[in-house]
Amino acid sequence: MVEKAIPKVIPIRIDEGKGLVPSIGTQLIEPHGRTTDTRGRVLRDLRISVTDRCNFRCTYCMPKEVFDQNYPYLSQKELLSFEEITRLTSIFATLGVEKIRLTGGEPLLRKNLEILIEMLAKVRSLESKPLDLTLTTNGSILRKKAAALKAAGLQRLTVSLDGLNDDIFKKMNDVDFPVSDVLDGIKAAQEVGFKNIKVNMVVKKGTNDHEIVAMAKHFKGSGVILRFIEFMDVGSSNGWNMEQVLPSKEVIARIHERFPLEPIEANYTGEVAQRWRYVDGSGEVGVISSVTQTFCHECTRARISTDGQMYLCLFANEGFDFKTLLRSGKSDLEIANAIMSTWAQRNDHYSEIRGSQTANSSTGNRKVEMSYIGG
Repeated sequence: MVEKAIPKVIPIRIDEGKGLVPSIGTQLIEPHGRTTDTRGRVLRDLRISVTDRCNFRCTYCMPKEVFDQNYPYLSQKELLSFEEITRLTSIFATLGVEKIRLTGGEPLLRKNLEILIEMLAKVRSLESKPLDLTLTTNGSILRKKAAALKAAGLQRLTVSLDGLNDDIFKKMNDVDFPVSDVLDGIKAAQEVGFKNIKVNMVVKKGTNDHEIVAMAKHFKGSGVILRFIEFMDVGSSNGWNMEQVLPSKEVIARIHERFPLEPIEANYTGEVAQRWRYVDGSGEVGVISSVTQTFCHECTRARISTDGQMYLCLFANEGFDFKTLLRSGKSDLEIANAIMSTWAQRNDHYSEIRGSQTANSSTGNRKVEMSYIGG
């Protein structure tokens, strides 16, 4: 039996809370305004993993030696239903969440995902506005799904693409999938009306970093926003090594040498990408530097795993069981109080202490895998 590459889950005690285990309590508090944690960080963004399955085997996320044909994926009954996801999202919205990102695994593998998107598109924020609804995909079946996603109410798309060279890309995805099919999916998404599509490239030094300028050249002037992500130590199975990290400042330097750049302001407080635009006005690029330039102090994200566990950090090793609350007859107000209690005790800042004795001791248990809670 293959061990699941996920961390322990902390069950939520309904009548008593100790430490990190939230308590609903007997005196319920009506949500009022935004929820903050121990460092004053508001709860604004929610990332929801809709499947733990993927048709790629990217070496930094779901390496074949771990996620092989015998890997015990979650069963259908273990997954949150569309109704449960929508209900939980609606409760989070009452606490100030404004942005929803659907992730996986590969989210487009979840059957009838457009139905969930249509349901989520009806949820309103504290200001009675539609939530900012987006999705991250590897693009493998985007051409087939793009029109349905747009019609259902999906507002934005992010596509993962780690290079333009077929040999490099196939080495990264490890399933012999061609670049052309991903590019075709991006084109299809543009054709049905998606604007400002983002393309994320994970840069792994010595593997695909020579593709940086080629990627910039390809997407420059296309309306697509290219973002470069430092190779991160997410999960316990990707063989992360600091020597494989190319600092974002070097990424920008390489592009700037060929295509002059200038920095621009963030779109909003807590945006993880540092933004740069081409001096000639032909678009922008971004870098996400969670290894060399941490942004823990501004992190506003909570994550819901495929089976309804709430995680407070991408590098977490423990989750909180909200699926049990959803399926045990608890009211929306009770669940809202559990969310507030969980977030209020949050002090996660893993990237700030990466490499220290504190970080090493705090990750003695297996860290949650990216394929389980999304990136």
